Amino acid sequence: MTGTIRTEIDRERGLATLIIDQQARRNAMTGEMWDAIPGAVEAIEKDDAVRVVVMRGAGDVAFVSGADISEFEESRTGATAADYDRRNARAFAALAGLRKPLIAMIHGFCVGGGCAIALTADLRYCDEAGVFAIPAARLGLGYHAGGLEKLVSVVGQAAAREIFFTARRLKAEEAHRIGLVNAVVPKAELEAHVARVAEQIANNAPLTLGSAKFILGELAKPEAARDHEAIESSIRACYDSADYAEGVRAFLEKRAPSFEGR
Repeated sequence: MTGTIRTEIDRERGLATLIIDQQARRNAMTGEMWDAIPGAVEAIEKDDAVRVVVMRGAGDVAFVSGADISEFEESRTGATAADYDRRNARAFAALAGLRKPLIAMIHGFCVGGGCAIALTADLRYCDEAGVFAIPAARLGLGYHAGGLEKLVSVVGQAAAREIFFTARRLKAEEAHRIGLVNAVVPKAELEAHVARVAEQIANNAPLTLGSAKFILGELAKPEAARDHEAIESSIRACYDSADYAEGVRAFLEKRAPSFEGR
C-alpha cells in the first residue's frame, strides 16, 4: 500500500484532521485507502473532544485526483467490480454519516472520486487553483445513484447534468458560482481560512450542531421519508442540556460560553 489515510487530533482546539495521503499520485485513492476511511471516521466520532473535522489531501497540489486508475484493470472489471463498489460505498457512507461538522479543504485537483468525497462534507473551501470534474463518462464507468443524488442536491439538476455529461473540468470560480464550493481563497490563505471557520464551529454547542446536521439531512429527504420523531427528539435534547443553560447564562453575563456537549 503506497497511500494512507491519516488522522491528526488537536483536542485543545476540538479539531480532527483527516488526511488523504498518496502525494506521488496526487492523492489518488487505492482500494486499501477506501477501506481505511470507515475506521478513521469511527475513531473521530467516538472522540468526545473532537467538535469539528477538516478533511484534506496531503500537500497542496491535490485534494484527491480520483480513484487510482492503475488498479482498475484488476479491481474494477468483472466480478471484482462489485466488491470494489461495496468498499467504495462503505467509505462514502462513513463520511456522510459523520455526526460532527465536516469541512473539505481543497487544494488543487478534486476530480472523480475526490469530488464525490468532497461532496460528503458540510462545507467546502478551495484555493484559486481548484479544479473539479467527474470524468466517469470518459472511462465508461457506471456511476452510483447516491453520488449523482448528492451532486444534484448541491448544484441542482442543470449543473449536475452538464458536469456529468461533458466530463469537463471546472475551475475554482465556476465551482463557486454553481455552489459546488462555499468560497475560493488564495492558496497561501486557505489553511488559515479553514482554521478560522473550524474554530468558529468548535466554539459552538455540539448538541445544537449535531441536531442541525441531522435535521438538515432529514429535510433533504422526501417529506414522507423524514423521521419527524427523531427530529423533535434532537431538538428537545438541546433544550434539556447543560449547554443550553450555559449558553443562556453566558449571554446574560456578556461572556463567551463554555460548552461541554452535554
